[in-house]
Amino acid sequence: MSKLIHIGFGNIVNADKIISIVSPDAAPVKRMVQKAKEEGTSVDATQGRKTKAVIVMENGMVVLSALLPETICTRTKENASIVDEA
Repeated sequence: MSKLIHIGFGNIVNADKIISIVSPDAAPVKRMVQKAKEEGTSVDATQGRKTKAVIVMENGMVVLSALLPETICTRTKENASIVDEA
């Protein structure tokens, strides 16, 4: 069963497909986001707010979130522990 993680404003991603969750502040990440936007491989889940996390998926998609990377990571860990207990 897929583990789904809430990334803010009713948006959800499949936790099993996440490669990394990074801050958008570094220049290489900014370039990666810009390239993804140009190629149409980005999903903006910020609802017009500032991007605080960039989620890189297995299929090369880049998901932008207004939640901090630490928040998303915590939710991923909480979801994993719930599944482990079941």
